[in-house]
Amino acid sequence: MPKPLLSAFADEYSNALTEQLEGLNRFGIRYLELRHADGKNVADMTVQDVENVQRSLRDHGIAVSAIGSPLGKISLDGDLPAHMELAKRVCETAARLDARSVRMFSFYLPAGSTREDCKAKVTDALGRMLDIADSYGVTLCHENEARIWGESPAQCKELLDQFGGRLRAVFDMGNFVLGGYEPYAAYKLLCDHISYFHIKDALARGAIVPAGKGEARIKEILSDFTKLAKTDYFVSLEPHLETFAGLNALTDVAFDNPYKYEDQKAAFTDAVAKLSQILEEIGNESR
Repeated sequence: MPKPLLSAFADEYSNALTEQLEGLNRFGIRYLELRHADGKNVADMTVQDVENVQRSLRDHGIAVSAIGSPLGKISLDGDLPAHMELAKRVCETAARLDARSVRMFSFYLPAGSTREDCKAKVTDALGRMLDIADSYGVTLCHENEARIWGESPAQCKELLDQFGGRLRAVFDMGNFVLGGYEPYAAYKLLCDHISYFHIKDALARGAIVPAGKGEARIKEILSDFTKLAKTDYFVSLEPHLETFAGLNALTDVAFDNPYKYEDQKAAFTDAVAKLSQILEEIGNESR
């Protein structure tokens, strides 16, 4: 039976790439979703930077599951031609690192505009990025997040349907909770479009919590997807625990988080332990 493969945003463990990879080795995690390395965003990496990353990955026996890019995370009235050049750089990096997926977003709406006003421009911009991705042999995976065009489950599905399978979904159940959407219903709506998952848990009042301690229904969703999947699939840990102290940057909601950590390594360690427990339970149930 297909199974979930654990990956992680290890930049939440350390800013330094060597420490990120050493941490993954310590936890027995064989995959990285690359977002930042040594303080540099993946979209800003030069060819030499990517070669250095490749060398470090080989030295530590780690593969890249996906590129956690910032593509599509600008306003639609921003410099789109420059953003298409950024897309080329990101997709080239993905190809060099043998990453089959590139996480991206569907643009912020300019002030005073509606989603309907922006639909044609979003479709055009995403179509151009998909053409670039196709030329490098990688797949763009849209992440649901607050305030972008594809924020709600229905809006995500509209985008994904629009491109007939060329655009895939990276499903973040925690983001749906924070946006006020029921995560399991969102999952059932988008299930056929999902390539992989970002794993964070949340409480609707605004708190980011360890996997299994919130309202994101992580175990139920992954259990169901495991039964339906045709191949192994990635679950990429993006815990966002220690960094959200006081004000949740995703929702602008102040909260007293019941889970507090002394530093990012302690937060990441607990996040790995909680998700690993869920994955072990799913594995036992599928035997």
